[in-house]
Amino acid sequence: MRIMGIDFGEARIGIAVSDPLGITAQAVETICWNKEWKKPIERIEALIKAYPCDTIVVGFPVNMNGTIGERGKRTQQFINKLKHAFPEIKVVQWDERLSTEQSKQALIEMGIRSRKHKGKIDQMSASFILQSYMDANRT
Repeated sequence: MRIMGIDFGEARIGIAVSDPLGITAQAVETICWNKEWKKPIERIEALIKAYPCDTIVVGFPVNMNGTIGERGKRTQQFINKLKHAFPEIKVVQWDERLSTEQSKQALIEMGIRSRKHKGKIDQMSASFILQSYMDANRT
């Protein structure tokens, strides 16, 4: 079974999945949404059918001082919606600090301007979140 990684944002949600062996994370897509929960849940359901997974890892925004702000509270709402929509799948929150900055830096190193590729940043952030989770849980 694969693992899905999600970078939740107010306008876009980056999605990544692991390879079938759970070794590497690959960016899949960015879901653009307008704060209507139905659209991202339906799209994630379709992606779960395309990439069967038993775990979803959601990047959880924690401030550098360890506190949880408004974005964290909104992400927790999203996590709760995932748990309700997919009770058979384990949903894990994972510290996402610096994942967006890593993504921006990776795009710069590839010669891609981040302003034109905001959706790619979200996908790459999801990949970094997922890869970090898999590396930390490697047996």
